[in-house]
Amino acid sequence: MRTEAYIAVIIAMIAMFLYILLRFRNVAFSVGALAAVAVTAFSIIGFYSLFWGILPFAMEIDQTFIAAILTVIGYQINDTVVVFDRVRENIGLYPKQDFFTTINKSINSTLGRTIMTSCSTLLVLLCIFILGGDSIRSFTFAMIFGVIIGTLATIYVASPVAYLTDRRRNTAKSK
Repeated sequence: MRTEAYIAVIIAMIAMFLYILLRFRNVAFSVGALAAVAVTAFSIIGFYSLFWGILPFAMEIDQTFIAAILTVIGYQINDTVVVFDRVRENIGLYPKQDFFTTINKSINSTLGRTIMTSCSTLLVLLCIFILGGDSIRSFTFAMIFGVIIGTLATIYVASPVAYLTDRRRNTAKSK
């Protein structure tokens, strides 16, 4: 079962890489998106590993935990695609603008949407965490932590990695 899980994760990462590559026609966006997904998933897994047995509720790695990670990854990749769509739009609108400024303006223009979406999601998750039963508490806790980390990874990991990956091509263009 473990081997099949590894194979499934590798196939999913390849599929995600290809989807972003086909959508944006730029390897840098695929690398940035996968880096953000990896940071988000490993952060949730690491947090659960560190605090297993310490927090006053069950933090078992089971099917609900896997469902929470997959949900957060979907949430985070959607947010990353929104930012990258704005980057692509701004590249078309301002072709002579350097890539750093384009990414910066794109993040700033989607920041309000990103924060409002995350805050409204967190509000609902906090209500479920506080008012829900013990059986769903582990899932909602992973979701709360994942939404926070996923939002931060979109802003602070995906775009900078895309910039660093694509910077050589852009500096070569300007010379």
